[in-house]
Amino acid sequence: MAKLTKQDVQHVADLAKLSLSDEEVEKYTDQLSSIINYISELSRVDTEGNEPTSQTTGLENVDRKDQVKSDESLTQEQALSGSDNTYNGYFKVKAILSERSDK
Repeated sequence: MAKLTKQDVQHVADLAKLSLSDEEVEKYTDQLSSIINYISELSRVDTEGNEPTSQTTGLENVDRKDQVKSDESLTQEQALSGSDNTYNGYFKVKAILSERSDK
């Protein structure tokens, strides 16, 4: 029976950037230990002969090749025709980022 320590719970809380009071650490230590013990019971289940299953509904990815239908697409000129605010063939919009974090 695995028993988590208060340090284990505090470590997980730190990784999740959660600040816990001493009472919360005590409470969650017992609760998380119970959860881990319950989940560990799965190791007792005999899975010999069972195929690994990643998906049970039989669904498959349905892909198709991209096809350009130029008769159904707007030309660049048509797309930009509704805007007065263009530059070099693109829509010109206000900046959404005022500061950059990579500088």
